[in-house]
Amino acid sequence: MLLANAWDAASARLIESLGAKAIATTSAGLAWSRGYADGNLLPEDKLVDAIGDIARVTSVPLTVDLEAGYSDDPPSVAKLVARVLAVGVAGINIEDGSASPDLLCKKIAAIREQAVHAGSDLYINARTDVYLRGIAKGEAAIEETIRRGSSYRAAGCDGLFVPGLANIDAMATIAAAVRSTPLNIMAVPNLPSIDTLQKNGVRRLSAGSAIAQAALGCASRHARGFLAGSMSEMFLEAAEYGELNKLFARNARK
Repeated sequence: MLLANAWDAASARLIESLGAKAIATTSAGLAWSRGYADGNLLPEDKLVDAIGDIARVTSVPLTVDLEAGYSDDPPSVAKLVARVLAVGVAGINIEDGSASPDLLCKKIAAIREQAVHAGSDLYINARTDVYLRGIAKGEAAIEETIRRGSSYRAAGCDGLFVPGLANIDAMATIAAAVRSTPLNIMAVPNLPSIDTLQKNGVRRLSAGSAIAQAALGCASRHARGFLAGSMSEMFLEAAEYGELNKLFARNARK
């Protein structure tokens, strides 16, 4: 599955209109859209409000990046999951970051218990930052990722997300070792083709914050030009107003 991560209701509805089978959020883009830095700093109320807006304007399954759950307390993380389930979320990402893998195991177990209590078959995508944070290198990184992935699966996760993983041989080894846990990676420059990724065990490819960064980069370029007195270029790349407005016509009274 290809996930073109959204960062607000408008980007989510646009991505859905382009044929996406599911919507995923980017924690970075969503935090920026709400005026916060990425990194577990977004207040929970603002997160839930943003997710509610996205759920309101889309109809495909929605999976949300919860970062590390905005807490080191597993029961508190489970309570947050209950709140996002209530607005219609079908899946989540939950990460270990720089914390102990044992802590993420406890969070996953608490989340799964909460989901079962709510009657939800919530898809829990456990993210490990072994590669993204350089926690280990080479063969040690492969072994540590497999070890963590196996622990997270035993705790109740459904998928394993390994951002920063780009070596095709490492992907194949990890995917084979955790075969009951579909492997998700994040888009980075110079990745192999989609077909090659699939043949080597990758089951989900996420854009991460790349599309949000590209959109803000485009906005920066055009705003800079406008502030310098140049107006023509921004109209060349602009989406058509009427077509954008139509995307939200069905939600006018919601």
